[in-house]
Formats: sequence, C-alpha cells, structure tokens
Amino acid sequence: MNSGMKVGAVIITMGNRPDELRALLDSVAKQDGDRVEVVVVGNGSPVPDVPEGVRTIELPENLGIPGGRNVGIEAFGPSGRDVDVLLFLDDDGLLAHHDTAELCRQAFEADPELGIISFRIADPETGETQRRHVPRLRAADPMRSSRVTTFLGGANAVRTQVLAEVGGLPDEFFYAHEETDLAWRALDAGWMIDYRSDMVLFHPTTAPSRHAVYHRMVARNRVWLARRNLPALLVPVYLGVWLLLTLLRKPSRPALRAWFGGFKEGWTSPCGPRRSMKWRTVWRLTRLGRPPVI
Repeated sequence: MNSGMKVGAVIITMGNRPDELRALLDSVAKQDGDRVEVVVVGNGSPVPDVPEGVRTIELPENLGIPGGRNVGIEAFGPSGRDVDVLLFLDDDGLLAHHDTAELCRQAFEADPELGIISFRIADPETGETQRRHVPRLRAADPMRSSRVTTFLGGANAVRTQVLAEVGGLPDEFFYAHEETDLAWRALDAGWMIDYRSDMVLFHPTTAPSRHAVYHRMVARNRVWLARRNLPALLVPVYLGVWLLLTLLRKPSRPALRAWFGGFKEGWTSPCGPRRSMKWRTVWRLTRLGRPPVI
C-alpha cells in the first residue's frame, strides 16, 4: 500500500556513461507506487539524452559530488521541500528491485526518527558487496541490516526534513567524506540512519583510488570533517588514529606523499562553518558501534 510520501531522485553525471544512465533511469521509472520524479544534473558537462519527463540541469563547471547533488536538491524547491524523500543514485548504478522506492516510503512512514537510509551496493554479475560498502565497522555480513553512523553517497534515501534542518552536503569537500559530514550533523539533530540490505543498487566493483585526487581529498576532507564537527578534545585523537591506520596500510610512496599533502591542506585551508557535535551525540555514535575516533 502506497504511504503517500512523495519521492524524488537526484542523479549527477559527467555525461560519459549514457548507456548506464539510461538503464538507471529505466530502473527508477519501473518503481512500484507513485512516479518518482527525477532530476539529472550535468556536472560541468552536457546531459545525454534522457526519457521524456526527466528534468535536466547542465552546470557550466564541475562543482564536485556534493555541489552537484546540492543543485539537484534545490531543483525540488528549497532543501527539496517539494518531495518528502530524495534518492541519491550513482549514474552507473541500477536499482535491482522494483520495490525500493516503496520500501523507502514505508520505512520513513513507520519510523519518524529515521532520517537517512543507506542501500546495499552489489556487483551486478557476482552479487557480492564490497566490505567498504557496508557503512559500519562490523562489515563481515553485508546481508545484516542495522542502525549505522554514516551512509553511501551514491545509493541512499534522505528525508528532506533532514536537509531543511541541518543543511545539505558540504560543497567545499568536492569529493570524499561529504556523506559522513551530513550524517554526523543529522545524528546531532536527533535523526537516525539505517543500512538496509534489502534495498539494492547494482554497481560494478571498483576501487576508490581510481580517482586521481583520491589520496589528497581523503586526507584533506578527513581533517575538515574533524575540524567542522568534533569536540575540540576529540579532533587530535580522531586524526591521530587515522594517521596511524594510513601508515599501517602501507600505501605507495606517491600515494603517501599525496595523503600528507592533503592532510596539511586540511589544517591550513578554510573548512566551512564549525558546528561541534554535542557530547551526547558522541555517546550515541559510540553506542551505535562507531565512536568518532575511528
């Protein structure tokens, strides 16, 4: 039974995957229940041909992942208020089932505290889910749904009331950790986040390091994330732990050089507004299995 909640979808594209984009749009069009209105944002590139009824926005320059998605949000009115829920989907993904939008409606309707849902990402050929795509420390069983402390950027659903209360994604980040920044602000405002293994986005298995700027952005944005959100006492602890983890992973010399360059940049460049989370939010994160020191 349709809950009546209006669902929209934001997809950003560089225009270089027209076949995958069309397949994704087809999978959204086949969703059960009321029609999901879709906005495709060309992030510094033209938008390939899309089906009739799909809105498009072409940006003159690449604003990065959070910047592009924020433009898509505003296409649904301030903070997306024209709909109740927004799906954020990678343009080379594919909704595996026809009931994902309806499951989102039901989940948000049933739980007034639920603010964000993270979908399970699975390889379309093997059905396997990479460990890094399970947004919790205990990631061995991707089929187990649970409360979590962050979400996957290209496979999720957000209640637009969350965006109205805490703001959108941090434009400054461009790429990496923007989801955790929004997740921490949402949790600090009292919202909860669920990982749902039954809501599946098919996506080819990839390595995040395929992006040339990966190591620098990951390090810089990690520092910005801490500076923006953590109580002052936890900032050096959090960043010290991540420095140690990075060294233990033994990256290549060029990768490590890029990482330290980004780490330095994170301390010396503006990170946007600081809103230190409450200590009760620190405790909430800890109870959910991921204290904000790792």
